[in-house]
Amino acid sequence: MKMTTDSTATGVYLPRAFAAAWPICLGYLAIGLAFGVLARQAGFAVYQIALMSLVVFAGSAQFIAVSMISAGASVLSVIATTFMVNLRHILMSSSLTLHLRGERKSMLSLFAYGVTDESFAVNLGKFSEGTWSLKHALVVNHVANFFWVMSTILGGYAGSFIPEGAFGIDYALTAMFLCLLVFQLKGRLYVFVSAVAGVLSVIFFLAIPGNSYVILSSVLAATTGVVIKSCYLHKKRTSGEP
Repeated sequence: MKMTTDSTATGVYLPRAFAAAWPICLGYLAIGLAFGVLARQAGFAVYQIALMSLVVFAGSAQFIAVSMISAGASVLSVIATTFMVNLRHILMSSSLTLHLRGERKSMLSLFAYGVTDESFAVNLGKFSEGTWSLKHALVVNHVANFFWVMSTILGGYAGSFIPEGAFGIDYALTAMFLCLLVFQLKGRLYVFVSAVAGVLSVIFFLAIPGNSYVILSSVLAATTGVVIKSCYLHKKRTSGEP
């Protein structure tokens, strides 16, 4: 009887997980092709593009690394820069841990490998609805991973035939992040926090060298949102509102 229940559960969670993953996959197809093209034009072999996508699996870090390597930057500076850029994963992981308590470490390690900005946005929203599980999230992460790797490989093969900067390829990653932001704007507080993060990131970018402005603006904007929401809830409790 248990096998039937598990089978039914599997039949339910897989379609839901695939349905949540396909917008990411469509985005990765475009972004991955763009990365593959740019990396190929920067002198990377197709197997190197595939290996980077498998090992790093972080679009913005990969774009930055390829740009720095093609500009002749040292290995240490490339590692340090991509590390700083990916520090935002600390914030994302902290949010996701609230929904993954009690899970096995082996499964969490498998899940952690697939955490990206896009899968984080999708999974966090689904977890917040209360009907999402680690199984759903794993499918989202690794289906997206498969599409990312394959699209970068295709881009690598196509890179020799596409002129540099054609079709707006250099803007593809920025466009995808803007699209993800729009899907997360579920209320006035979200819009306000996003605007604060945008303004702060520009200010810090102009004032602070390096990529630490990403972390600083995110933390300060998120803190602002938490404070505003806490004050609002406190006011409701003290006023006796339902």
